[in-house]
Amino acid sequence: MKKVLIVGYYHPKNDKRVFRTVEALSKVCNVSYQYISDNENDIHVKNNIKFIPILFRINAQDNVLKKALKRIKFDLKVLKVIESEDYDILYMHHFLPMFPLKPFKSAKSKKKMVVYDIHEYHPENFLNSLSGLAKFLKEKIMWKIFEMQLKLADKLIFVSKEMQEDVYEKLGLDKPYLVVPNYASISVEPKEKRKEISFVGKVTRNIEKEKEILKKLIEKEFTFKIIGMDSDVFKEVPHEYTSFLPYEDMMIELSKSAFSLISYNTVRNENYKNDLFALPNKYYDSICAGTPVIVKNTFVSMAKEVEKYGIGVVIDPNDVEESVKRILNAYERYDEIMENVRKYKGNFVWDDKKKEEFVNFVLY
Repeated sequence: MKKVLIVGYYHPKNDKRVFRTVEALSKVCNVSYQYISDNENDIHVKNNIKFIPILFRINAQDNVLKKALKRIKFDLKVLKVIESEDYDILYMHHFLPMFPLKPFKSAKSKKKMVVYDIHEYHPENFLNSLSGLAKFLKEKIMWKIFEMQLKLADKLIFVSKEMQEDVYEKLGLDKPYLVVPNYASISVEPKEKRKEISFVGKVTRNIEKEKEILKKLIEKEFTFKIIGMDSDVFKEVPHEYTSFLPYEDMMIELSKSAFSLISYNTVRNENYKNDLFALPNKYYDSICAGTPVIVKNTFVSMAKEVEKYGIGVVIDPNDVEESVKRILNAYERYDEIMENVRKYKGNFVWDDKKKEEFVNFVLY
């Protein structure tokens, strides 16, 4: 039986994307799994999985030097796991910012296979708050590091086809890859529908245009709900909210809404590729909850699928009036859109066929 070391890095134990790779591979392999935790003494083995928690806390009040020292200490602990564990395959869910090439080189020196799961567009996502010259220099350096990481890896996994194509074109790569989006864990059949637009999960800052769209839709007798939290970001928009919900409860609540809004800016940059090429959990969860999506037109990966399958509406938040019109038109032909959602929702859930394809790609 092969041995796989999965490095979750800063992801917590039950992170949906990371843990599903742990579970899928543990069915046919012995898996060692590193993740962040408040209790790093809880090392234990269960169902072919050796759980390796590592303590990591950074306080917002810490100065830059203190944060850097904590990060170095954490990275060294993760590196120690990589160098001490017995494995045939090293599966990286992130890189170590303080030692970005070391895990890859360590595995290759032992003639082990390296699988690199790329959730984010790293050159832009890493230190994404930088601007001006600092941003330019950071991306220049990160592209070089990213290229070396990809060349050291044996197999690559991307969150979207558009991200894979963009990276391969830029770097001229020819390497085995698999696209594994952030599939929903379950599929739900809606039992009721409300004239309601929902927003799932954490609220990002830059949604000023979306708020204007919501206000106009509320005038048209729509309601607005935030699922999972409340936020001052929407204080001027009439809304309801739920507290944090367990996954299945969240899916049932989401299934009641007419639409799920997926439009935001993570950073103040409309060309931020980590947004453009993303297929976030809330997108897949929405479709599998039987809820059509309202997607921003610059989100290339999502917009392509929404238009291809007819499972929602694509809007330009910079054109508030046209966006409102598109959503109202979509609501008029809601039965047609719902039929498409029912027809294609199987493409959006993490099922046995997708698990098997993933496991075969990693192992063979």
